[in-house]
Amino acid sequence: MLKKQELAYWCLVKDRALYLPNRTLPLVSSDALPIDSKGAIKIGEYQGHPVYWLDVVGETVLEPLYSQRELLALDGALFNLAGKACQLSHMRHSQRYCAQCGAECQLGTKELAMVCSQCNSHHYPRLSPCVIVAVRKDDKILLAQHPRHKTGMYTVIAGFVEAGETLEQCVAREVEEETGIVVTNIRYFGSQPWAFPSNLMMGFLADYQAGELKPDYEELSDAVWASAGELPELAPPGTIARALIEQTLVLMAEN
Repeated sequence: MLKKQELAYWCLVKDRALYLPNRTLPLVSSDALPIDSKGAIKIGEYQGHPVYWLDVVGETVLEPLYSQRELLALDGALFNLAGKACQLSHMRHSQRYCAQCGAECQLGTKELAMVCSQCNSHHYPRLSPCVIVAVRKDDKILLAQHPRHKTGMYTVIAGFVEAGETLEQCVAREVEEETGIVVTNIRYFGSQPWAFPSNLMMGFLADYQAGELKPDYEELSDAVWASAGELPELAPPGTIARALIEQTLVLMAEN
């Protein structure tokens, strides 16, 4: 039960953005919040403090609001809990109606799911599986730039898993479709929940096998083979993309 004077981390979500005074999650008692904490739900713990999610709806004014990207410098465990809050908020708004009968759903009282008011069907958060892969060719890494990256940032190849497809097949398909490169030695690296709005990024490393670099300019702005000494602006620390790049640079340095 929420205690009035207990310090807690607060994930206050409004319109897919987080309340971030000083651009970080507030660690305060409920009395110090700018809004009533009624309806807050505990979603985890971090370093001995509870972490609460509260969906802020209606005309309530809440400032300042930022994207979860502002929290990339946080420890991964707390970053992921903030992402959990964002994903739950997305569920609450995008799954308001039952996929079985069309009746209105409400957030469940016993579990984090939307429950139909008519047929009692339970609808859980919908996660979209994605792969993201760093490809190495001798002493170079394959980097790509997307049209949405207005700053000129480069990252690694990523894409959504299709029905009936293994993760490894998705890795090979996405790389070949977007760059013309065929890869081999695909191996798992790690994963990261990515609440934009509800993705689960599964990271892989792979090696070049064949093909000439031919970017698909409907998907990418550019794609290059880059050595450690000629790296462009990269995906920020805290992202699984940056972790994949750094691991690939380590492997390049070892050989």
